[in-house]
Amino acid sequence: MANKTEKKITSDFLIIGSGVAGLSYALKVAKYGTVSIVTKKGLAESNTNYAQGGIASVFDKKDSFDSHIKDTLEAGDGLCNEKVVKFIVESGPERIKELINIGVNFNKEKDSKELSLVKEGGHTNSRIVFSDDVTGHEVEKTLITAVRKNKNITIYENCIAIDLICLENNTCVGAYVLNKQSNQVVNFISKITLLATGGCGKVYLYTSNPDIATGDGIAMAYRAGANIANLEFMQFHPTCLYHNKAKRFLISETVRGEGGKLFDKEGRAFMHKYNEKEELACRDKVAKAIDTELKKSGDDCVFLDISHRDKNFIKKRFPNLYKKCFEFGIDMTKEPIPVVPAAHYMCGGIKTDTFGATNIRNLFAIGESACTGVHGANRLASNSILEAIVISHKSAQKSIKQLETTDLEVNAKVKYWDDMNSVDSDEEIMVSHNWDEIRRIMWNYVGIVRSDKRLERAKRRIKNLKKEIYEYYWDFKITSNLIELRNLALVADLIIKCASKRKESRGLHYNILYPLKSKKFEKDTVIKKRK
Repeated sequence: MANKTEKKITSDFLIIGSGVAGLSYALKVAKYGTVSIVTKKGLAESNTNYAQGGIASVFDKKDSFDSHIKDTLEAGDGLCNEKVVKFIVESGPERIKELINIGVNFNKEKDSKELSLVKEGGHTNSRIVFSDDVTGHEVEKTLITAVRKNKNITIYENCIAIDLICLENNTCVGAYVLNKQSNQVVNFISKITLLATGGCGKVYLYTSNPDIATGDGIAMAYRAGANIANLEFMQFHPTCLYHNKAKRFLISETVRGEGGKLFDKEGRAFMHKYNEKEELACRDKVAKAIDTELKKSGDDCVFLDISHRDKNFIKKRFPNLYKKCFEFGIDMTKEPIPVVPAAHYMCGGIKTDTFGATNIRNLFAIGESACTGVHGANRLASNSILEAIVISHKSAQKSIKQLETTDLEVNAKVKYWDDMNSVDSDEEIMVSHNWDEIRRIMWNYVGIVRSDKRLERAKRRIKNLKKEIYEYYWDFKITSNLIELRNLALVADLIIKCASKRKESRGLHYNILYPLKSKKFEKDTVIKKRK
């Protein structure tokens, strides 16, 4: 057929996404087969790379697995899968030692080989392993170096997945991928496909996430028939830098962990009014408190102050934060930092088991795009990279076993991408306008505080936008911006559906009409595409 691509790339494993979850998995399965990594920008562009805080794990003799488990369950507000939590917590030290062995440099105590450990909100003990205030970057950098050296791994940068390729027997055999440089759609055929595409923070107007976080994996999995769970639980980080020139710059949880205090513009502390742990309360409690204060005062931001600590300590403990704030004219050793809450981490996602397996054969999902049950209704600080490295290890083990029993004789059954009737678009303004409208709708109506009326209003508006985007999508040639817009609109709709089903307030989901928890809703919100 005219304009039908004949290009095909075949491998044993296809990994979509290049954060810590995907790269960790790649290094483990590469010993057993060929690996293709598809990433829509550069290899280092991922949520992992922006993670400042650290990785939660038990190394201190005063700490215990039971304590870490208890803190995680408490943060998850009754929705964590306790067996999964136990497994991930107890596997943590071994996986972190593995990172150290491949070259990750975590901070150590002075004149000692012992790891430095700090405390963050929601933790009863010091158990955060870190690398200055750029832990994610350090882990990502080390994994990228190892991946680039591996001859069994091929990296395809600036390539964005469009949709999964699934057969009628509910088996995934790869994905359609747009090469953004050649503008050609390529069939990536694989025995095992892994979604490690990260979160969907860009569905909100204010977010700590990079521009790539458009929920691609969740959207593709839903369209393919995968179960999606708990999307109502978007974690809003309490403290993102409020500055007109600062884009998505996060002020780490560890600033509060090291004694940072929150004040309103009049210099009045307020966290004592909302939680006995004050600034060390879980993120949802702090974010909700700030949101309440801002709604009462009408102010644009609150202030986080750590200037009472020693100047040299601040510079040494937060070198990246200090440098970045100083670039924007803020000296955090002398003055408070203006901050606002922002969409940060999706606790729900593609529903999986502890191996990262979905309800679609040979399709796995790990990292922020997945919902394993560990985070429940609210993620405990620094449990995300922990989950990623533990589940990627487990997922790799199962994938390797499945590889032995998987046949790739699917060529005759796979349909090639066809854009025969589409034409080049001359209306990119539609894409940017709809993108902006979706994000404002979600921020205004499906934010930290919700109501049935707000959710219904958002549902109607997103429905109309989805229809418009769908018509546009099939009329014009596919572009990266259009793919992301389509995914963003779908994920927004799925978040609204999940939030509308939960008639209570729990964890990150707060509905003013149902301010209390209900035993009836002590379960996952699971949705699936109707056939």
